[in-house]
Amino acid sequence: MPKGGKRGSHKGRMRTYTSPEEIDAQMKEEKERKKQEQEEGDFEGAAQNDTAAAKLPGSGSEDSDDDSAERRRAGVEGLIEIDNPNRVAQKSKKVTQIEIEEPRQLSRREREEIEKQKAKERYMKMHLAGKTDQAKADLARLAIIRKQREEAARKKEEEKKAKEAAAAAARGVNSLSLK
Repeated sequence: MPKGGKRGSHKGRMRTYTSPEEIDAQMKEEKERKKQEQEEGDFEGAAQNDTAAAKLPGSGSEDSDDDSAERRRAGVEGLIEIDNPNRVAQKSKKVTQIEIEEPRQLSRREREEIEKQKAKERYMKMHLAGKTDQAKADLARLAIIRKQREEAARKKEEEKKAKEAAAAAARGVNSLSLK
């Protein structure tokens, strides 16, 4: 028998995806539901509205139970404040409370990144000045290449002059033989 029993595993099943239209429709329904809850919460007779909404035809029992429980909680939460010591509340600072002049402490990664950038800049300055080993090697290689190119150009020039002289000599011989 395969692993997982008769049903098999979930890996061979086809995946189903929610279409964007369905997602949009769900979002609209949630917004409408929240608007209705807010409007009903504004009235003083919120309890009467809860019972009326539960009795409406076509409303699912699950939806009405969830809505009424949320409404009750929302009404009670507004009246009673519960202080949970384990819950950490996000404290937002006002603009006047933020001290701009206080230097911000950099994290280790940020400091290392800044040091790395400064070291790279120093190296590039020294490299351009020709003070690094790599720059010296590059300059020596360039000098050798320049010498080789000059010698090659000189040889080409000499060969060209030799060909011209040979051609001129050949023309001179041809001109003498024609006379």
